[in-house]
Amino acid sequence: MQDASIINSRDLAFQLFEVLEAGKLTQRPRYADHSRETFNAALDTAHAVAVEKFATHNRLSDEHEPQFDGQRVILPAEVKEALDALRATGFLAAGKDYEWGGMQLPSVMSFACLSLFKSANMATSSYAMLTMANANVIERFGSAVQKRKYLQALFDGRAFGTMALTEPQAGSSLSDLVTSATPNEDGTYSIRGNKIFISGGDHELSENIVHLVLARIPGGPPGVRGISLFTVPKFRVNDDGSLGERNDVALAGLIHKMGWRGTTSTMLSFGERGACVGELVGEPHQGLAYMFHMMNEARIGVGLGAVMLGYRGYLASLDYARERPQGRRPDNKNPLEPQLPLIEHADVRRMLLAQKAYVEGAYALCLYAARLVDEQNTGESDTARAEAALLLDLLTPVVKSWPSQWCLEANSLAIQIHGGYGYTREYPVEQFYRDNRLNMIHEGTHGIQAIDLLGRKVVMKQGAALKLLAREVGGTIEAARAHAPLHAHADALARALSDLNATVDALLPTLASESERALANANAFLEAFGHVVIAWTWLRQAVVASAALAGSTSAADTDFYRGKLQACQWFFRWELPRVALMLSTSRSLDDTTLRMAPQWF
Repeated sequence: MQDASIINSRDLAFQLFEVLEAGKLTQRPRYADHSRETFNAALDTAHAVAVEKFATHNRLSDEHEPQFDGQRVILPAEVKEALDALRATGFLAAGKDYEWGGMQLPSVMSFACLSLFKSANMATSSYAMLTMANANVIERFGSAVQKRKYLQALFDGRAFGTMALTEPQAGSSLSDLVTSATPNEDGTYSIRGNKIFISGGDHELSENIVHLVLARIPGGPPGVRGISLFTVPKFRVNDDGSLGERNDVALAGLIHKMGWRGTTSTMLSFGERGACVGELVGEPHQGLAYMFHMMNEARIGVGLGAVMLGYRGYLASLDYARERPQGRRPDNKNPLEPQLPLIEHADVRRMLLAQKAYVEGAYALCLYAARLVDEQNTGESDTARAEAALLLDLLTPVVKSWPSQWCLEANSLAIQIHGGYGYTREYPVEQFYRDNRLNMIHEGTHGIQAIDLLGRKVVMKQGAALKLLAREVGGTIEAARAHAPLHAHADALARALSDLNATVDALLPTLASESERALANANAFLEAFGHVVIAWTWLRQAVVASAALAGSTSAADTDFYRGKLQACQWFFRWELPRVALMLSTSRSLDDTTLRMAPQWF
């Protein structure tokens, strides 16, 4: 993993093995065949495929968007070559059982490997990520027949998967979905309706595409309580797994976005000829609950993708700042003196330090979320598993939203460091920014995540999840107090955590009585909550780095750990102080927005 263009491999190893102690997972029966060596081998293989097959056409797929010739979708050949390499190395099923052809890697290791593909080429990797999430829903909620028909093909990459939720008239309001599913005598359903913004909805990259479609069975309850979930393949699948005739799923058009241009974004029509066959997943009218399993996984994936795009921009601007000579120190007026590299200028170091704080802090959060999945699945007690699930549920809106806001800001700073070259296509940072801007909207906007966090997650089970988070953060605060340089940070995080808890307590009565008023400024609460969580991830890293520096380290490791401590200090001095103002705004129940009449704009 010598190529630093898609990742800082030293940071990845630090996050996995020093902070999250992923090596200890090998003590659990499911991962007993693994070791630090097998984990590193998986990372090395993923990195090689990402660099050699994915990164090499990132610009090409951006410049040559998918085209529809009336019969099929046309993509650059390199897209399929990369996905074929992904299939061949088995990463589509990296965390699955051996019997499915999987590697039985822990989730935290699978996520780390997948992050390399996301970093190398977000558009091409998205086909694989959607397929993995699709397969997980069928594995968990599908019938024995559906599992037999679809799972192995999805794990092998012979079929790719999508989720088809959004409709033109409904947008994010899933209660307004109108796609119908009429029962047939043979137990299948006739699907009819239109879906929009379906990523990976049509292509020639696999022999089949399995759509997970939300639709309504006639006579069901109104609103979200009447939504069911169906498998709807592009080609019907026989009971023995062989492909049958083309299903009545038609590509109505391609959507061309500002970023992720290599991913087909589609409008799909189901049942134009009255012959679209779907199969019910699980029980009727439970579709939204099932789909949330995929949506939550996708939300974590969106957050991780945002991190990796921010990371790419950071590394690119760091290289540029080291190599580009420009200007002299403010007190040097001699034009005959040689110019300094950009990195010698204080304001450039400010922008680099901000990027480092955003992307490495958010990367720590995403990998921690993956580590919670491992705890949820293989924890040593029922309590440990239940607590991990609850904590992951609480953090999911933050994992999705914080990186998509602040790692986008990192991309903006990367452009700034490049100066005028930054917004030209001769340098990659403008594409990273365009690709990342989509993540603020993918899988739910900030407003949706904020309402989910404040309106549901922090109050669920009488605040049990928030108490769990406070316990975990408190443990890090106590660990930090053992290191004199971290005392001020520990105190600052303790104050911010107390302020956060006090804000929730203050908002509880209004949430119960006037939810619209309490949630009107939920975005400020989400941002404050996210800053507290990222400060926590930085303090966790700082504790490990400080302990390491107390021992014997190489010069390179000393520089690495000092860089971690400096980035932690930057976040605590420049970003964490914002929390108090944001929480104060949340508690004030300011009604400026609510009182702004539409006709006043």
